Amino acid sequence: MLLSGLFPVCDVCFQPTATPPAAAFKKVIMLENYFLIGAVLVASLGGVSDLRSARIPNWLTYSGLLTALVLRFAVLGWVGLKSGALGLLVAGGLFLILFVTGAMGGGDLKLMACVGAWAGSGHVVAILLAAALAGGLLAIFYVFFRQGVRTTFWNLLELIRFRLTSGLQPHPQLNVREAGTRVPFGVAIAMGTLFCAGNAIWWR
Repeated sequence: MLLSGLFPVCDVCFQPTATPPAAAFKKVIMLENYFLIGAVLVASLGGVSDLRSARIPNWLTYSGLLTALVLRFAVLGWVGLKSGALGLLVAGGLFLILFVTGAMGGGDLKLMACVGAWAGSGHVVAILLAAALAGGLLAIFYVFFRQGVRTTFWNLLELIRFRLTSGLQPHPQLNVREAGTRVPFGVAIAMGTLFCAGNAIWWR
């Protein structure tokens, strides 16, 4: 009290210098949104490759996944790494189920897991939903312009019969490994990722 009377104290000098929680949270959200740019880049390259050659190269998915996790840890620390790992597990786990049943290819599985690592836990569910919607639109296009409604209807009945009698194992003819029945889902992943990134970064 005596010292404060003799020497005026500057309140600003003694205020805490740590970043307020609200500002820190806002910064994390901003950086998480910018990680979506990496997700768009990887998904776009995978979609183009899937459309042109019906395959998604391992060098793209593996290097993209590793880069996402390393950058997340370097920029956001353990919080960023945890978010990326959770996005990887959610996206990769769901597509692993589809891969086991023959509904999705291995390249699609690895591409979606890579995109999930870039997107993180905050965006991975939205990207999965958007990719599913885009995949449905691609499937409708495929039905009307390549296979025909009647052929698709009988294939659907055959798949239902096969699932009821044989469980989760892939159908011997109607699966993604057969070129005549495959829809390039890498394109759908790219479309869904681009939509979610645009919504998070540019449209808000």
